[in-house]
Amino acid sequence: MKDKADAIHNYILAKDSNRPFLLDDAFTENATLKMIVRTDSIAFPASSVGRDAIAEVFVRQFNQKYENIHTICVGVRPEINVEKFSCSWVVVMSEKETGLLRVGCGRYDWEFCLSTNLVQALAITIDYMGTETLPSLKPAMLWMSGLPYPWCDVSVVAKEPPKIPAVMRVVEQLHR
Repeated sequence: MKDKADAIHNYILAKDSNRPFLLDDAFTENATLKMIVRTDSIAFPASSVGRDAIAEVFVRQFNQKYENIHTICVGVRPEINVEKFSCSWVVVMSEKETGLLRVGCGRYDWEFCLSTNLVQALAITIDYMGTETLPSLKPAMLWMSGLPYPWCDVSVVAKEPPKIPAVMRVVEQLHR
């Protein structure tokens, strides 16, 4: 049996790398995913039910629109015996169609099946999603690629980020 941090890592890797098969080691078959979107700059269905539906929307369709996706969970890994776990997240990615940089942040609220350590419910809150011009992509990706993956302390995220407005806003948001 894998631990809860492995389930989270498998979700992040599946989404970031377009590997839906990894969700078998992340979510229970009937898992639910709820979206709370607090920005008009990105849209998702309000909810998805079942691992297959989650794979379709949050891996396959997501990767049709975005590339260079790099997500980190901000904070420490979940304890072994927790049923629920919350953490902030940061993502840097680019739009396939335009090449524009996207930088966002929010919160993950995970609920686990204690017998399997798989995720049975996930709520994703998107607090901010900013867009920047193409020359910003490389410095933002180099910054994110240099951070520990997928778990990173907020102090490391905030240390010497590139002076890109969307990145600076994310760093500010994490300190609230």
